[in-house]
Amino acid sequence: MEIDVRAELELFEWERATWTHDRLIAVSPFRYDRTPSFYVYTADTDDAKAGYWGDPGARDPEWARGGIVKLLAFLRNETTAETLEYLRDKYNSSETNSDSLPQLKPLKLTQETARRYRPLDSAILDRYKWRHPYLGERSISEPVQRLMRIGFDRDRHAVVIPWFNPDGSLGAIKYRRVDTKVFWYERGGRPIREMLYGIDVVYARRLRKVALVEAEVDAMTLMSAGIPAIATGGATSWNAGKRDMIARSPIEEIVIIRDVDAAGKSWRNRVVADLRGVVRLKCAIVPSYAKDANELAKLKGLSAVKTGYKNAISIDNISKRAI
Repeated sequence: MEIDVRAELELFEWERATWTHDRLIAVSPFRYDRTPSFYVYTADTDDAKAGYWGDPGARDPEWARGGIVKLLAFLRNETTAETLEYLRDKYNSSETNSDSLPQLKPLKLTQETARRYRPLDSAILDRYKWRHPYLGERSISEPVQRLMRIGFDRDRHAVVIPWFNPDGSLGAIKYRRVDTKVFWYERGGRPIREMLYGIDVVYARRLRKVALVEAEVDAMTLMSAGIPAIATGGATSWNAGKRDMIARSPIEEIVIIRDVDAAGKSWRNRVVADLRGVVRLKCAIVPSYAKDANELAKLKGLSAVKTGYKNAISIDNISKRAI
C-alpha cells in the first residue's frame, strides 16, 4: 500500500507553504532560513517519486535530499526505524516507497524486547565533556546543563543531550547541530517512544509534581526556572507506554504545557485522555506570541515561564476554555 505523502505532511505546520498538485514548497525544516526553497513531491512525477524531497540551500550533503522516511523521522523527532514501524502499522504494509530501509522488521515494544534491551555505555559521554553557548543562549542555565549531563560534539558541531532510564542508566543520546535544526540519535540506543526525558531526576529526587512538555529544551527551560519537568520527545511521541511509566513513578500531579500549534493541542488532548484519573492534572498557558515554553523564556524571561506555571488551571475547570 502506498503512503499518502500529502496527508502525512499536512500533520505538520510549514512556514510559507505553497501546495501544488504534485508537491509542497516551503521554508526548510532543517535550517534557520525563511526562504521557501525546500520541496517535497506529494505525487509521482517524471522526475521523482512521491516522498522525495530536496533542500537546495543545505550545507550538509546528508540533509540536501532524501526520502519520506528520513523526512518524517525528523518531523516526528524519532529514529528512522521508529518511523518505519509507524508507517507499516498505519498503512498495513511490510514495504515502503522510502529511503533504503524496507528490509527492517517492525520493532514492537513487548516484554521480550524489553528484556533484551541493554543500556548504552555511559562512557560515551566522556568524549563530549565540552560546552557550547547554544543552550545558554536559549535560557538554559549552567546548573541544569550539568544536571542533565549536556555535552558538545566538537567534530560534528552538535549539542549532546543524553536521555536516561528511570534507574539512571543511559538509554539514548540525541545530537543537535548548533548551526542548523538537524538532529540524530546514537545508534543502538533505546527508542525515544519508550522513554521520558527527565524521568531519572523524578526517581532520584522522588518528585511528586512536575511539568510535562513536548521537547527536551522546554523541559530544561522549566528546570532553569526552578520547575521540575519531564518531556515526551515531541508532539507525536505520546503513547500508552509513557502513560504507564508515569503511573509507576512517584509523580502525583502534572502541569501540562503544550506548544502553541495544532499538533501541540492534539498532544495535550491525548495526554489528558490517558492520564485523567492516573494523576492530578492541570494545564498552563503559553501566550500566543510564543510557540513554546523556551521561546517564551527567550522573549520574556524565565519569570514569565514561572508565572504561567503558577497560574495553571485544573483540567476540571477548563472544558470551555481554549488552553
